[in-house]
Amino acid sequence: MKEIDSKQIDAWKKAHGDVFKVEVDGKVCYLKKPDRKVLGAASVLGKNDPMKYNEVLLENCWLGGDEEIKKDDSLFLGVSSHLAEIIEIKTAEIKKL
Repeated sequence: MKEIDSKQIDAWKKAHGDVFKVEVDGKVCYLKKPDRKVLGAASVLGKNDPMKYNEVLLENCWLGGDEEIKKDDSLFLGVSSHLAEIIEIKTAEIKKL
């Protein structure tokens, strides 16, 4: 893997907002938050295959890192268990008027 420096991370933050670093078994990947299109596609494709949901999220949120994470099942599953943390859901309030 090409070394990711703070300059690259700053560029990603400027382009995508929040950037997340996920480490699993000595491997690292950098992810951005998914947008509605990605979440929608992941939901549709993951309806019949829950692993597909994680695959779509990982592929579309990937900024850089060890490509082995995408290919090795145990590494993929390690990262998959944290993908929900990159999805930000704000708390809303509803009031009947």
